[in-house]
Amino acid sequence: MTRPPVRTAPTGAVYFSLLGPLTARLDGHELPLGPRKQRLVLATLLSRPNTPVPVEVLTDAVWPDDPPRTARKNLQVYVSAARTLLGPAGHEGRDRVVHGCGGYLLRIAEGELDTLRFGSLARAGRAAAGRGDLAGAARLLREALDLWEGPPLNDLRDSAGVAEEAGRLEARCLTVYEDWAETEIELGRPAVAVDGLRDLVERHPLRERLRAAWMNSLHQSGRQAEALAVYDDYRQLMARELGLEPSPAMAALYRSMLGRGREARRPAPAREAVSPAAPPSCTAAFTGRPGELRDLLEVLGCGEERVVVVSGPAGAGKSALALRAAHLLADRFPDGRVRVRVRREDGTARSRAEILAELGRLCGVAGNAASPGNTASPGGAAGGDRTATAALADAWQEWQARHRALVVLDDVPDEASVRGLLSRSGKCSVLITARGQLAGLAPVHRVALPALADAEALELLGKLIGAGRLRADPGAALRIVRACGGLPLAVEVSGMRLAVLRHLPLAEYADRLDDPSAALDELVAGDVSVRHRIASGWQDLADGDRWVLGRLAGLAEAGGFTLDRATEALGCGERAAIRAVESLIDAGAVTSPAGEVTAHAALYEVPRLLGLYAHEREGV
Repeated sequence: MTRPPVRTAPTGAVYFSLLGPLTARLDGHELPLGPRKQRLVLATLLSRPNTPVPVEVLTDAVWPDDPPRTARKNLQVYVSAARTLLGPAGHEGRDRVVHGCGGYLLRIAEGELDTLRFGSLARAGRAAAGRGDLAGAARLLREALDLWEGPPLNDLRDSAGVAEEAGRLEARCLTVYEDWAETEIELGRPAVAVDGLRDLVERHPLRERLRAAWMNSLHQSGRQAEALAVYDDYRQLMARELGLEPSPAMAALYRSMLGRGREARRPAPAREAVSPAAPPSCTAAFTGRPGELRDLLEVLGCGEERVVVVSGPAGAGKSALALRAAHLLADRFPDGRVRVRVRREDGTARSRAEILAELGRLCGVAGNAASPGNTASPGGAAGGDRTATAALADAWQEWQARHRALVVLDDVPDEASVRGLLSRSGKCSVLITARGQLAGLAPVHRVALPALADAEALELLGKLIGAGRLRADPGAALRIVRACGGLPLAVEVSGMRLAVLRHLPLAEYADRLDDPSAALDELVAGDVSVRHRIASGWQDLADGDRWVLGRLAGLAEAGGFTLDRATEALGCGERAAIRAVESLIDAGAVTSPAGEVTAHAALYEVPRLLGLYAHEREGV
């Protein structure tokens, strides 16, 4: 696909390559990597650098059908041979391959692995483009592409696990090639990209963004008839293979080329319509959640699940985590990352038609019957609205079937709000954030956000008030984050408030937060109010659940409550108490132990600030 690069690495350092056949070089000399099964293990570890790889994943890569009873011992032998072959990592002499509870981890630096170097160059190129430095972006993206020597891991693709990793690597390369080609077109150098785009379109005929770039490069080079022919070929291919039409964005590009001149530019791909801004309380102060973030990146990045639900109480940082993951997964979703809020500003649920319309606008999707004036149906105007919504829903499903995108549905109130929006086929993934568990959705991967650990909450507070002020009174700082119940929003509001009130001692502010009658009044910074956010979550609860929460909140002040105490406080039987508590768990208002434990042995908790708000409501 590109010319072979000249490999450079520090003297004495091993340089690994996955972007072509699996190789390892030491001081310019290729190292023998052992028998095929050992190379499969090494390829799988290198595909997930510096990340624990579960033993089950390695086993599937080596023995996809019928692993022997000695599979684990054999893996240990292959890993031991790899350690001997590769030597220590870096200058500290640490083991190159280590084993922990998450599996085997291969330590490797950017300068030792071509895929890490590729990702670094690609990110730098996109950053340069974002600054308006198109020439610098083109150079960096080209440098990344020059690392490719052929289809990734082409010597080991008979293993399904390795083939899947190789497919993801190839998709990343195609995305960067599209970035580079579009940048060259913007620079007025379309001829540079024409031949390469033609070759890639022949290998990936249904990849629309590649074809759009090829059309544009031909058109900008003065070869209009050829550009129009590319579209016509694509239209016929789509109709023949999938029974679909090209996307509205592609059709708009074609129409623009029918006019005179060379005005046409690339269609706005979905990826450009989806650089979502984080809400005010979820900005650069994102801290902690390493386990949950790693879980999201692994599950969504590996394509193991198409729907992931991130749940937690109001202010738990669900949106911030989702947006952080979406940002880091850019290379995994070449057709874009879309974020749509499922609630209005007042907290009420948006209609399915509103959400579909926004998704359609962001992604260039339009239903045939979705025009505002189309009301030709037996039911009159209302029937026309239903027809338009159904057409948009069908068009949205077709778009998802043809693209690999990440759709973030943020702040979902209930299952019914999103059921018709989830992909039924294709490679799109959906990341849902919700206060409740959305137990009615299946199959999904679930990530529940607990309160921040003390160290994480202190780190977040320190980012806002300064590390020096934090160190001056660490005891008071710890009291503050604990009074916030480890709720990220509350810690962040405390930090924003203290950053303005520079004169206020941390100990005095901690005393204010320790006072149950004043804590929520203190957690306000400008237009950001913890009470307002908690009130929105309170409104989500059914009337019966609110009454139960009010009764249980007092029990939680002592650090939690048992089922026996809940039964006594609610004045009902054991079964009714179990149902009441579990209803609040489903709604995200009560937390339960992470591990399996009987209902009687479990210690349940109500988040501190939610409990304080429930007390307030009891007095209303």
